[in-house]
Amino acid sequence: MRIVAVLFSVVVVSGCGRPEPVQVVIESEPSVESLVATVLNGGGTFKDVDFATLIETSTGNRVLPLNPEEPVDAEIINGIDRAVAEVVATLNLPGSPTHEQSRINEVSSYFEDGLLEVLDRAPEFECGHPRTAEGNLQRSGYPDLFVRHRESGRVIYLDPKLVAEGSLESSLRTFYFTPRKETNKVLEDAHHLLVGIEHDGNTGEWKYLRWHLVDLTRFKVTLKAEFQASNRDLYIPELIIREGSVD
Repeated sequence: MRIVAVLFSVVVVSGCGRPEPVQVVIESEPSVESLVATVLNGGGTFKDVDFATLIETSTGNRVLPLNPEEPVDAEIINGIDRAVAEVVATLNLPGSPTHEQSRINEVSSYFEDGLLEVLDRAPEFECGHPRTAEGNLQRSGYPDLFVRHRESGRVIYLDPKLVAEGSLESSLRTFYFTPRKETNKVLEDAHHLLVGIEHDGNTGEWKYLRWHLVDLTRFKVTLKAEFQASNRDLYIPELIIREGSVD
């Protein structure tokens, strides 16, 4: 039996306040018994992991806080806010291309592309898709956009998300980050921002109502291990014991 290797990278904060990485490693060829024992004993879930420390531990780069009272920070916040307002207004117009989509997940790319265009033509910013250390364009995974404030040189990683109106208190998982060296796109010390755009849930005639710009400096995440499989793993000839079809 072939078992997929798993590596959990967990973060704790020491008593003196300095972050120390703690790795819980499951060997490359563990036994099923050891894997199940780890999960059953609570080793498969890590709650309230500090996102800023997770980023620094996994990428070597710091997550920088924003202070709205500081002039450069205020210019960054105001500039991104104006860009979001423009994109929301444009995609709310009659004939919006987002109205041709049947699923809200398919709408996200319009906001991503719209923010990229608006921010990149703003005089204070340059904007594009972040690349990996090897220079490869990586559209999937966190973060979606790379923004540089021209005057200060500061970097902002920006992640737009669509959220249904009234669901801000939902406990369903909507944010994902997988630390991997080969696909890592966080290559600089930077501000990390998420913009959550609320929609009314009116399929095919989406109305975008408001937005929330979130500083991820003090954001907490949870790591949860689970056993999983794809259809390719499930529907293989040696597992199928009978098949049928409709006449």
